[in-house]
Amino acid sequence: MDNSTVLIEVFGADLICASCANAPSARDTYEWLEAAIGRKYPGQAFNIEYIDIDSEIEDDRKSNIAEQVRNDEFFYPLVLINEDMIGEGHIQLKPVFNALEKHGFVAEN
Repeated sequence: MDNSTVLIEVFGADLICASCANAPSARDTYEWLEAAIGRKYPGQAFNIEYIDIDSEIEDDRKSNIAEQVRNDEFFYPLVLINEDMIGEGHIQLKPVFNALEKHGFVAEN
């Protein structure tokens, strides 16, 4: 599969969730993922987007997901890759990397 179509979405809010004590904020997780993916897969195109669940969201799909997060159906940050949920709450790199590799990403040694 052409990895240029890979879209990584990080849903979150500026306020750290109460059950995520000592965890990085959703925005920090977004920035951390962007840097980690760029280091492990240099030169491989991807799009990463941060969606603030407390903001006005025009896209219906994203708005519905944000509503689910606000209703505690998911913890945030919530990470989706090409609309598949990869993780929620405390995000770990291994599931993110595994999902990217399923989309054709190849790790640089």
